[in-house]
Amino acid sequence: KYLKHSFLDVKCRDQRGISYIVEMQVQKVAAFLQRIQYNAAKAYANQIERGEEYPKLNQVIAITIADFVIFEGFKHCVSCHENRETITGISYLQDIRYFFVELPKFIKSLTELENILDQWIYFLKHAETLTGIPEQLNAVPIRHAFEKAMIANMTKEEWELYDKAGIAVADARGAVELAREEGDARGEVIGLRNGEMRNLLRLIRHRFGAVPEWVPDRLATADLKTLETWNEKILVAESLQAVFQ
Repeated sequence: KYLKHSFLDVKCRDQRGISYIVEMQVQKVAAFLQRIQYNAAKAYANQIERGEEYPKLNQVIAITIADFVIFEGFKHCVSCHENRETITGISYLQDIRYFFVELPKFIKSLTELENILDQWIYFLKHAETLTGIPEQLNAVPIRHAFEKAMIANMTKEEWELYDKAGIAVADARGAVELAREEGDARGEVIGLRNGEMRNLLRLIRHRFGAVPEWVPDRLATADLKTLETWNEKILVAESLQAVFQ
């Protein structure tokens, strides 16, 4: 019975009602392809409870990202699998489709990336070794994913520092709300700026060591929007100077 236990990384549904189940796998396991098909079939069947509701069934797309080669018969990295009639080759049964991304087959360099799919696959394959976002991957969704990956890979000490910095910002925003209620617009700005500066100083000390003498002066003269931008950049910047560019 334990072979029927399934674990999905992501399950979501778009505005059309199409369901997506996404799984990332780092090594081959027994009955791997059978498990993928079982999960997709289960997601398809679980959309309804009674037979008369068959028209309510929507398409299910299973996306598997693997850090090993699954199919030896071709060299392309992304493959789509669906049911087709054997003589005509026409696909009449499209309610369950399977997409596989085999990372070892992706051999493009940064300069060879052609589209957003290439960029995402490159990021997934090399995220563990990236210390910053290359210019070729500087799209907003990928930058956000890199920031999340940085946070996920923090040590216990790094996480505690990051968490304390977030608490400081939350406290500052709480002070802002109080200031707003009291009609003190100046206090609102001061509260936000102080929170952003404290957060930034903590992260600078953690990532780059001692805070240079010129940094407090830069922070003191920066407006709120600039401070917020620096706080976002420090998680992915490769140097302190890059934060303030």
